[in-house]
Amino acid sequence: MSYTAESISVLKGLEPVRHRPGMYTRTDHPLHIVQEAIDNAADEALGGYCKRIAVTLHGDGSVTVQDDGRGIPVEIHPLEGVPTVEVVFTQLHAGGKFNKSDGSSAYRFSGGLHGVGVSVTNALSTRLEVEVMRDGGRYRIVFAGGKVAEPLARIGDSGRRASGTRLRVWPDAQFFDSPRLPPAELERLLRSKAVLLPGLEISLLTEGGETGGKTKTWRFADGMPQYLAEQLDGETAGAIFAAENYAAAGDENFPAGSGAAWAICWSADGNLARESYVNLIPTPAGGTHETGLRQAAFDAVRSFAEHHALLPKGVKLAAEDVFSRLSFVLAARVLDPSFQGQIKERLNSRDAVALVSRMLRDPLELWLNEHPDDARKIAELAIKAAQARSRAGQKVEKRKQSGVAILPGKLSDCQSEDISRNELFLVEGDSAGGSAKSGRDKETQAILPLRGKVLNTWEVDPGSLFANREIHDIAVALGIDPHAPGASGAVLDNLRYGKVVIMTDADVDGSHIRVLLCTLFYRHFPKLIEHGHLYFAQPPLYRLDVPAQGKKRPPRKLYALDDAERGALLDRLKMDGVKPESVGLSRFKGLGEMNPEQLWETTMSPDTRRLVRVRLPPDADARPVMNMLMAKNESAGRRAWMEENGALVGAEV
Repeated sequence: MSYTAESISVLKGLEPVRHRPGMYTRTDHPLHIVQEAIDNAADEALGGYCKRIAVTLHGDGSVTVQDDGRGIPVEIHPLEGVPTVEVVFTQLHAGGKFNKSDGSSAYRFSGGLHGVGVSVTNALSTRLEVEVMRDGGRYRIVFAGGKVAEPLARIGDSGRRASGTRLRVWPDAQFFDSPRLPPAELERLLRSKAVLLPGLEISLLTEGGETGGKTKTWRFADGMPQYLAEQLDGETAGAIFAAENYAAAGDENFPAGSGAAWAICWSADGNLARESYVNLIPTPAGGTHETGLRQAAFDAVRSFAEHHALLPKGVKLAAEDVFSRLSFVLAARVLDPSFQGQIKERLNSRDAVALVSRMLRDPLELWLNEHPDDARKIAELAIKAAQARSRAGQKVEKRKQSGVAILPGKLSDCQSEDISRNELFLVEGDSAGGSAKSGRDKETQAILPLRGKVLNTWEVDPGSLFANREIHDIAVALGIDPHAPGASGAVLDNLRYGKVVIMTDADVDGSHIRVLLCTLFYRHFPKLIEHGHLYFAQPPLYRLDVPAQGKKRPPRKLYALDDAERGALLDRLKMDGVKPESVGLSRFKGLGEMNPEQLWETTMSPDTRRLVRVRLPPDADARPVMNMLMAKNESAGRRAWMEENGALVGAEV
């Protein structure tokens, strides 16, 4: 077969989206392509240009999104030579959201699900109709299969003050597992926009039925505090504290306009209400902005309790004591946020921890001192939680037998006896182990350095395990014995750590050690994985040394987990006026290259680290695969598997 210029395919326009839709959106249902249109309307409201958004679910499966914003521009685009509205729906990465450097831009902290705009909506639809009202006219353009079917035409006049966009989309069923939009998720999405944009009215009309259709409407004049009060139905330990705080122009640490708005309160019992958002995007899996809120709440409540001498003797508050009965609605604004996962369910931006924590802590501490009665109730809740945690830790300690083996000498144990807080880091190498010991939180974090490769235990009899010194030390440090998959949960009664974290270098040897340790735990300590106690640490690959920017911005060190995050950081620095060539870039060869402060900040601190929990899918049996990968007499099978699945190498763990 010849290999010539004709062999190279070039996908133009929207062809890449139709060719590989899973790279641009979720394909289980069409909600996310409709969400692009909803996000655009919400961004108009964020800029103060839109008061109403109406969504209609038609009987033929199509969806209409209508707003009274400014309307998409219809004049000829100066570079593309076609109407701007056509560019928006036919070109990837076209739109006003990419102008992040304009401090007055309505889209500076806009949402947007995929970063490629409503062009994805067009690409994955059989038909898309767009009507625009602006500048005294009504305009219409129609697309089919991602291409223009009816060119832009003026179809009538509109009032001088009338403006807005009406979009009707027919999702193409061939690209989705199910052509139906999940109604509960759609309602949750629309409600969240109304919560975060006070005064915005959002309606959802579902056509059909005997009455001809039903309409739901959301409008929260007071925004987040009104919504939180409705969710809790008045079951709070005090007043709701609602406020917002954003960085001013010239801030030394954060871009102007970044910050957070929040409504928080504490309750003694009942259900909790917790919702968070980033740039109007719901983050149901939480993330670093919630970590910042947690840290700020802890610091403020602890400071109040200590200042007013409320802490009983021997009681030491922890972050989870303050956070355990906290309900909140949090809306963060982060410039160029980094998310985990394709659909942005969890925020990963490290700087969001410091951003939200700084914006929230001082206002909360001031509010607590201005509301001493409420503050004392909140402090009492935290103190009760701390006392209950302390009692639970003592009960666990009493269950331990006096005949427990002596802990290994190389284990640097933690001081806490609270299993739920304690963490054991299994660290590759003495060098990294030394940095981890110096940089750790001695209260809750224990370090066990590992020398060299751990034994492959897949075919080792349980009775012979302890002949290996490394495995013996791991088992003794954990406080549990080897057991079978069918063992009862009681085998974990003497477990000494709630989290067991494998922390190895980001290279081939580190991956090998990780595999060997996973083999050990899956084969001989399966309940550890089943109950969610095993984790991988994710140290960064890159360090970026940013030079000083005048007297107000000293030199900085930033860290990137992978190539994608490195690129995002460089783009952000460029927008902040930092020349790319002035940024020093270095790649970590191993954990041993990091000093204790760097290792703590990037990999061990609960506020900024990224842990991956090791879990098995429900009812999954990994033994055939593990046997093929780890058994000594399966070399032929391994080779065949690698030849067939070589493309999986480098996939995310």
